Amino acid sequence: MTTEGVANKNSVHEAAVTERFLDAPNEESFADLFKAYTPQLVAFFRARGCQVAAEDLAQEVMFTVYRKAQQIRDRSLFRAWMFKIARNTLSRHFGKQSREVDTVDLADVPERLVTARNKGAGTPAFEFHHWMAFLDSREREALTLRFIEQWEYHEIAAAQSIPIGTVQWRVFSAKRKLAPYLKRVERTENRKTRIAA
Repeated sequence: MTTEGVANKNSVHEAAVTERFLDAPNEESFADLFKAYTPQLVAFFRARGCQVAAEDLAQEVMFTVYRKAQQIRDRSLFRAWMFKIARNTLSRHFGKQSREVDTVDLADVPERLVTARNKGAGTPAFEFHHWMAFLDSREREALTLRFIEQWEYHEIAAAQSIPIGTVQWRVFSAKRKLAPYLKRVERTENRKTRIAA
C-alpha cells in the first residue's frame, strides 16, 4: 500500500472512531478514540521539545477531550479542536515551567510517600493508598509502576507484554478516576498555604 493509501486508511479510521465517540461517549468508544489520537499528540509534544512530558501532556489533552466533547458544534472540526487544546496545554506547560507553583499531581506522590511513610490517617500517603482502592488491579499496577517506581510507559509495556497504548490508557483511566480526590487535596493545601503565609 502506498503512503497516500495508508494516510487515507488512517483518516477513515480516525473519522469512524471520532463519530462513534461523539454519538455515544462511553468508556469503549473513548478507548478507541484514545488509541487513535494519542500517538499523534505524543509526537506533537515531542516535536515541540517536550520529550519527557509528552505522554503525560497527551493524556491531559485526551482528558479534556473526554470532558468537553459535547461542546463540539461542527464534528468535521474535531481534529482541529483537539489540537487547539493541545496547543493550549503546551502553553500552560511552558508557563508552569517558568514559575514555581505548588500543585497536587501524581508525579508528587513518590516524595509524599517517602516523607509521610510513618504517619497515620489523614496524611498524603494514607490518602494515596485510600484512593488506590477506587482503581481496578491493572490500573493500580500501572499507576504504581509509572509514578511510584518511576518506570517509563515503554518499560511497563515490555514487562507486561502489552501494547504501550494499553498502558497509557490504564494510567489515563486511573488519573481520570482520581481527579476529583486530587482536586480536593489541592484546594485544601492551597488553603493551608494561604493561612501559613
